[in-house]
Amino acid sequence: MQDETQVFDYIIIGAGTAGCLLANRLSADASKRVLLLEAGRKDDYHWIHIPVGYLHCIGNPRTDWLYNTEPDAGLNGRALRYPRGKTLGGCSSINGMIYMRGQARDYDGWAQLSGDSAWRWDNVLPHFKLHEDHYKGANAVHGAAGVVPRLLQDERNPYQQALRHRKAGGEWRIEKQRLRWDILDAFAEAAQQAGIPATDDFNCGNNEGVGYFEVNQKNGWRWNTAKAFLRPTCYARPNFELWTSAQVCKLLIGPQPDGSQRCTGAEVWTGHERVTVLATRDSGTMGEVILCAGSIGSPQILQLSGIGPGALLQQHGIAVKQDLPGVGANLQDHLQIRSVYKVQAKAGSPHSERWGLSLNTMASTLWGKARIGLEYALHRTGPMSMAPSQLGAFTRSSPDQPYPNIEYHVQPLSLEAFGEPLHGFNAFTASVCNLNPTSRGSVQIKTAHFEDAPAIAPNYLSTAEDRQVAADSLRVTRHIVSQHALASYQPEEFKPGVQFQSDEELARLAGDIATTIFHPVGTTRMGRDDDPMAVVDSHLRVRGIRGLRVVDAGVMPLITSGNTNSPTLMIAEKAAQWIRDGV
Repeated sequence: MQDETQVFDYIIIGAGTAGCLLANRLSADASKRVLLLEAGRKDDYHWIHIPVGYLHCIGNPRTDWLYNTEPDAGLNGRALRYPRGKTLGGCSSINGMIYMRGQARDYDGWAQLSGDSAWRWDNVLPHFKLHEDHYKGANAVHGAAGVVPRLLQDERNPYQQALRHRKAGGEWRIEKQRLRWDILDAFAEAAQQAGIPATDDFNCGNNEGVGYFEVNQKNGWRWNTAKAFLRPTCYARPNFELWTSAQVCKLLIGPQPDGSQRCTGAEVWTGHERVTVLATRDSGTMGEVILCAGSIGSPQILQLSGIGPGALLQQHGIAVKQDLPGVGANLQDHLQIRSVYKVQAKAGSPHSERWGLSLNTMASTLWGKARIGLEYALHRTGPMSMAPSQLGAFTRSSPDQPYPNIEYHVQPLSLEAFGEPLHGFNAFTASVCNLNPTSRGSVQIKTAHFEDAPAIAPNYLSTAEDRQVAADSLRVTRHIVSQHALASYQPEEFKPGVQFQSDEELARLAGDIATTIFHPVGTTRMGRDDDPMAVVDSHLRVRGIRGLRVVDAGVMPLITSGNTNSPTLMIAEKAAQWIRDGV
């Protein structure tokens, strides 16, 4: 590794969701040398690619950073496992594969907070469509492979010319799920009886409704960003270089003749030695370092490099290069509350379950497991093609909410906790989360050593608003389950239990049983110049440090109203154009 040139035009730190797309877009210009650094290994672990394999990837040091949160007062002192992808593709290699943009109002809010209309819904939609390959084909809100999006039709723009020359666009495959369950169909019908409309597309700007999630899969296999954007495109480019098992120790920050500070490169641990890589263009002018290490990794690297809250850095003996109090602050996440209902079919009921009433019983025998494996081997369908959640719903936690503020992930199975065996009885799980939590947490280094995990403190349920939404959302779940469409299944509330009724009881209960959906954002948030907690500007440039951007979910000032993987790709798509245009 070290006998090759150590100088590049662009150094991208983190080959996850954002990093893979950026590597593809920036290396499309053959005159620019691009280095992509990934702390994990290649995505050649077979369980990455089989959809149900997330069960074997989360909590596995082969693919997961193995983080844990600090004990959380809002969770009554509990600490949670906090998975983050550590492999090519990052979290897109271990996540739930759900394609979800959020709501138009999310992006309009970003535009207001950043002071930049580029983040409005109408202005981000083209960047969603650019990389999208939707199974329904291209239309007003979706893109497809082989269809040249309007974004690339300006022949005068060098960036757009480069992408068209490289036939970019349509890499990110979105498909229907390859299964269904009667119990999920019944839940969807019950949700409609409870006033939630049916929908066949959550991604048009208003995701209110109930329906099956669309997923990032291709022919029954997980479709991660490494497959979409790196292979074979980037690997065939002589100006592109990928280092795996290469963890960044710190960024190199130095003064410039004009008195400003610039990020000139990074120190990288290869597993054997430290290697210095520099970002310099052919003309001798400085290139860019682009931090795509995620909402946990990016603030950690910034803090280790002397960029962050001054008092925290001094506490660990790190020289302060730029005192930015917002680095590691503003952590937001979606906390889900799992309700489990035992079910049974009445004798002579019309329900005909191909896989059994629920996966609990289907997967409880060797014969059942063999059927599941054979179905997937022959057809790439059935439970092995399952995303962690199959059915979704977006609605309001109470009538006074102005927009859908809770999301359901519904599954034809149940268990005590993630990673534990399925229950021995038939059941379904309806997990509900607050889409717009007001609680804020933090990510802070514990030591000055890059090998040591940071302290992750989400501070869940730390506001009265979040505790009220938690209590209200559990009541919404009960209201849905009480509808006629589910009556023949005789649903019986197993968790949390009907004995919990008051706001106080339900909020305390949420602290006992709720867990993360793994959507951390906001720890390097963008904002206006007069926002003292903003870490990056609206073009994602780190304040006070030239030549350095953050491009990942950490830049979100507010969490999106849904799963966060797809918005992160859109952020990277916009950043790629700004970087190539030098703005």
